Amino acid sequence: MDNHKTTENKPSFIAEARREQIMEAAIQTLDDIGFVNASLAQIAKRAGISTALISYHFADKFDLMNHVLMNLVERSSAYVLERVHQADTPTDKLNAFIVASLAYQGTHPARNTALIEIVFNARTTDNVPYYKLGEDEEEDPLLLELLNILREGQEKGEFAEFHTDAMAALIQGAIGEYMFNSSLTKKIDLETYSMELVKTVQRAAKR
Repeated sequence: MDNHKTTENKPSFIAEARREQIMEAAIQTLDDIGFVNASLAQIAKRAGISTALISYHFADKFDLMNHVLMNLVERSSAYVLERVHQADTPTDKLNAFIVASLAYQGTHPARNTALIEIVFNARTTDNVPYYKLGEDEEEDPLLLELLNILREGQEKGEFAEFHTDAMAALIQGAIGEYMFNSSLTKKIDLETYSMELVKTVQRAAKR
């Protein structure tokens, strides 16, 4: 019976591995030549497979890019949350959130480039650019975690009274600025920016 289950699961496992391979090739392509030039042919070339095989797993380029975007968000969220959950106090969690968010950018530059390319170039079926879409708090695990940290800090008396949504927007905006602003990355290295942001947020949040 165990062998039968293994045989049944094998096609699904192979399909999942193939989809992962295609998405990794898409990330590489986005990093190399950008969203506009990232055709299925270019992605297939980097994956070492046929364009038809990509079409078997994804409806079209935009379907593939949507899956890549979800994959990128899930990976970055998992990375940050793992490190936040290792901290004990709200202050330590907040520091871990900032440091991990920036560290992920520094250790995965191709993924960040791919994310930027999709967000600023892809459009919905209604032709709305992704960057104009509002974020749903309930669907953004990092925003939800950050808000929980800020609220917990206030409840425990570690943080001052402030509007948690405004503070979360300020923190995420500062983190995102380093990812999106290439001129800033040339002036300030990742470690220095991370340290300065932690100190600034601490001064703003501390009671």
